[in-house]
Amino acid sequence: MTVYIDADACPVTRIAEQVTKEYSIPVVLLCDTNHVLSSDYSTVKVIGAGADAVDIALINLVCPGDIVITQDYGVAAMALGKGAKAIHQSGRIYSEDNISGLLESRHIAKVQRRKSKNHLKGPRKRTAGDDKHFEASFRALIFESLG
Repeated sequence: MTVYIDADACPVTRIAEQVTKEYSIPVVLLCDTNHVLSSDYSTVKVIGAGADAVDIALINLVCPGDIVITQDYGVAAMALGKGAKAIHQSGRIYSEDNISGLLESRHIAKVQRRKSKNHLKGPRKRTAGDDKHFEASFRALIFESLG
């Protein structure tokens, strides 16, 4: 098992590294050339800048049994399709039961943004509680994966 992190602007990278280190699970951070990442634990793969370049590289690397951390529902859907597990930075575990609804809601929001000249607000500020929720969900996903 390897944990792959869609690491461009991912706020839970360090938490994920701390948890995976406890279990000696390898981690690969993927980012584009517009981001500078370094890690004492993870392997960092810098992918050329371009639309979806990081997403494509991540999906090409992932194998059944791996875990993907991403906020991108499309990446999560492809990871699930390859037999991997996926989790959002909020701690929501993606599954076959919820991914279709999430993709549909993403599509509807995109259509609404195109129709409206009013922009929607961005996400609320991340809290310590958000970090704790992610860590608890991530640990549960690892525990389930280790069986």
